[in-house]
Amino acid sequence: MEHSERRKNRSLPKEQGHRWRLREKFLKGGLKGFLDYEIIELLLILGTPRRDCKQQAKEALKIFQSLRGVLGAPFDELQKIKGIGPHNIFGLKLIQEVSRRFLKERMMSRPYCHSSKEVFDYLYHALRDLRKEKFKVLFLDAKNQILEEETVFEGTVDSSAVYPREIMKKALRWDASSLIFVHNHPSGDPEPSVSDREITKELVFAANVMQLKVLDHIIIGNNCYFSMADEGMIEDYDIMFQDFNKRDHERKKN
Repeated sequence: MEHSERRKNRSLPKEQGHRWRLREKFLKGGLKGFLDYEIIELLLILGTPRRDCKQQAKEALKIFQSLRGVLGAPFDELQKIKGIGPHNIFGLKLIQEVSRRFLKERMMSRPYCHSSKEVFDYLYHALRDLRKEKFKVLFLDAKNQILEEETVFEGTVDSSAVYPREIMKKALRWDASSLIFVHNHPSGDPEPSVSDREITKELVFAANVMQLKVLDHIIIGNNCYFSMADEGMIEDYDIMFQDFNKRDHERKKN
């Protein structure tokens, strides 16, 4: 059987035989032993199975510097490479969308369990390499099961752009019990800014008023993240709200 396959492979044109070998290599051992440009090539030829894409794959890797850079590159930028057209983009787009759907369904099918790493893994592909900030909210039920994920803002995230009242209205619409906020830093540095901290405090205060719980605010950078819950900041804001509420109650009583 293997002898006949090798004989068949030798009878194929050079380029077609190369593509055949790539597919067979993947089917037998997955991506083990693949070079980065070969993975890109395999994805490019999904949309043009009769065309050799080795040089285009090497050029894409050279321009975008890594496999991750190519997979996250804007499609219009990829198509500036000679020989890469709309059909070649099919495989790259397919792998992105399948990954996002797989991670979303995996997250939606099990409890959050207070794991910032799980949220990072789920949303990293959707938020990495973006040129603008994108602010997302995960709405969860009483068992920390994710009910829905929604992008509520795109642009420069500051206290004048993210409206706590609108987010709380959405939470009531989904009958959520708790919330997780996630946004990206295009700079790649996930360290929270003064504005990030202020927004989070306002959202925690607004959630407390509505008897909702903020579980985390995660900032995604370049293959890294910052979790305000892990750093104790969410708990600090909760305590600040309780102290403020207690003082206000005592003031009204007196």
